[in-house]
Amino acid sequence: MAIRLKNIFLLGILLSSQGLFAAVLPEDRADALYHAYEGGGVEVNGPSILVRKRFLDDFSVSVNHYVDMVSSASIDVVTTASKYTEERTQYSVGVDYLRNNTTVSMNFANSSENDYESDTANLTISQDFFYNLTTLAIGYGSSSDTVMKNGQDDFIEEVDRQNYRIDLNQVITKNFFMTLAVEGITDDGFLNNPYRSVRFLDPTVAVGYSYQPEIYPETKTSTAVAITGKYFLPYRAALSTEYRNYTDTWGVAGQSFEIGYVHPVGDSFIVELTLRSYKQTEADFYADLFPFQNAQNFLARDKELSTYTSNSIGIGATYQFKLDVAGFDKGSLNLYYNVFQFKYDNFRDLTVALTPGTEPLYELDASVIRAFVSFWF
Repeated sequence: MAIRLKNIFLLGILLSSQGLFAAVLPEDRADALYHAYEGGGVEVNGPSILVRKRFLDDFSVSVNHYVDMVSSASIDVVTTASKYTEERTQYSVGVDYLRNNTTVSMNFANSSENDYESDTANLTISQDFFYNLTTLAIGYGSSSDTVMKNGQDDFIEEVDRQNYRIDLNQVITKNFFMTLAVEGITDDGFLNNPYRSVRFLDPTVAVGYSYQPEIYPETKTSTAVAITGKYFLPYRAALSTEYRNYTDTWGVAGQSFEIGYVHPVGDSFIVELTLRSYKQTEADFYADLFPFQNAQNFLARDKELSTYTSNSIGIGATYQFKLDVAGFDKGSLNLYYNVFQFKYDNFRDLTVALTPGTEPLYELDASVIRAFVSFWF
């Protein structure tokens, strides 16, 4: 189920800023990306190709192909299962339509792996007001997922998701603008991982505990609010800050704060630095160790539903260059590297054999590399 692995280093990031100037179609460009994640016994890597092209003056179409190749020997896998490999492939197509100060954007995506299928459709309408100083965007998305289980052909479960979003972009001064984004998501169906188990005290076995499958509620509603500000400095640099707050009906509450700085070097280079901190509380039905089997109606031992903190630092560099090749105007080379540190307050490392409930708390470090080349035409 590689589609869920993004949560390992992106949990709580439910919002991403929309473009400030909605009434402008995306530029014609092609991007080729390679991404790699490594941490906690999990490796994810693969390519992505994105192409955007305008036509008939008012339309822009985009096509994207994205691949995740996963190899996992994470703490969950090591303690309850065996190492596995799988591949997720995603195709998406999008269309933007510009009419005066209104932009209508539609997108459809299909994600497929050996035990998970997902079809997602999104519609966003954005409108500029007050001499293009204010942009309001309203979005709706719907996805239909099918959850399967390797080795069990008769295991087929469904998940339906609805996504609602409002973004408000406001130019404050010629050098400063802010964005307020609010997103709500409703999930309905089989929401847990069919491979994951919880542990409970069991004095009849040598290690002192046994396992049983997770049991999650079949519904969840989550809300995320983000406030972003960007200030353009006199020497062509930019400083940005962002605060996000996340809550859901499972009792999870998360907060993150991010600060970024972008600095040009000469006419061709741009360097970036980001710092981010995230913390969250556990779900109401989470426990690292339950007192006995079937201790409550719902049971979870997913470390991403526990209480934990995460800090990260990212650096990036972009090299821009002109092109005198048929059909191409310019290009850029981009490299970004992020380091993450996760510390779990109530999820224990079971690779260390001690009395149940006294094992050391789990920690992991992870890194993400993104390298891509872009061409404008």
